[in-house]
Amino acid sequence: MTRITPAPRKKDGKTLPQRDLFQLDSPLHGEIRGERSLMAFPFFALSKNAWMKPLTYDHATVSIEVRPSANGVATIYDKEIVLYIASLMAAKLEGGHEVEQDFVFTAHDLFSVTGSNHSARSYQRLSEALGRLQGTQIKTNIEAGGEGEEGFFSWLSEARLHYSKTKTGERRLKAVKVRLCDWLYRAILRDRQVLDYAATYFQLGPIERRIYEVAHATAEERPEGRRLEVDLATFRLQVGYQNPLANFRTAMKAIAGADVIPDYHVELIESEGEPATDGKRGRRASTGRVVITARPSDSARSARIAESGSAATEDTVEGPA
Repeated sequence: MTRITPAPRKKDGKTLPQRDLFQLDSPLHGEIRGERSLMAFPFFALSKNAWMKPLTYDHATVSIEVRPSANGVATIYDKEIVLYIASLMAAKLEGGHEVEQDFVFTAHDLFSVTGSNHSARSYQRLSEALGRLQGTQIKTNIEAGGEGEEGFFSWLSEARLHYSKTKTGERRLKAVKVRLCDWLYRAILRDRQVLDYAATYFQLGPIERRIYEVAHATAEERPEGRRLEVDLATFRLQVGYQNPLANFRTAMKAIAGADVIPDYHVELIESEGEPATDGKRGRRASTGRVVITARPSDSARSARIAESGSAATEDTVEGPA
């Protein structure tokens, strides 16, 4: 695989002039935003490793099917790129500008916004992530912009890395060009259900990210001060956790104890198992309920997130054997 390195920079960290080769949409001006449906429902694998199995969600009136490419399903970390693009689009709309589906940005700005380092390895991961976002196939009955779709689509219908070459033949990345899928483009452009993300979102582990997203996406559905209470099994589906319920219960205990979800307090209430009804001895495993309540911003919580490093859940969701 050809190695791509970042473009050279001045001493102040800024990129050298691009000679107006591209009309850049970056840098991002404003907060990170996300489309509400992508917050509320599990479209991405909760794994750092390649997840090669299809993902499905079928609950209430919503159905989602996600098929992997040869390199696996797009992950919650690949989603950072989708959030960045959605944020660029939302910022342009708020500024009164016309918005097309094509976006051109620098990897440097993407990494700065998401808190990634600017190493050569990060640039290689970017290339791999773009491939998964373009290759992953999604099918859902969620309508976007007043329209539904039959069949599958990809998050990015086009993804390109534009580079120049040095005299020694080394590639220098100049810009990233992507084309956002029709479904998400319509959702942002017409529905305008775009929500802000907490600044510390990118410091969270994969499960904590999904808990935050579910809590934030459903907050507007409940009266102020009311809490979200859902049984553990249903919450596992909405988070998109693929391993057994017992593993999810263990992860939720650690998350509730760490108490690092931005803007929300998470509590796991475990109920005692009911007597078995199949004539066998023993008791059913406790089901439990998850309770999430909104709380005021707390700067001290940010420090706890950094200290914990989300170690309790970072390796909880593993790829298939």
